[in-house]
Amino acid sequence: MTTKEMLYLDDALSHAQFLATQFQTAADQLQDSTLKLQAQQMADRHRQVYRKFYNLV
Repeated sequence: MTTKEMLYLDDALSHAQFLATQFQTAADQLQDSTLKLQAQQMADRHRQVYRKFYNLV
């Protein structure tokens, strides 16, 4: 894997982790059960994306 590709993966990992954290924080604070569930699902999806990118390394 080239240096440029490694930098891309590092960036993608950072973004996925950030988004998972932000959605989880939103889910923890939301009162509306529908919105809370959607935010939790988005957090879970970004954690899955993180794991997929991580497994590429």
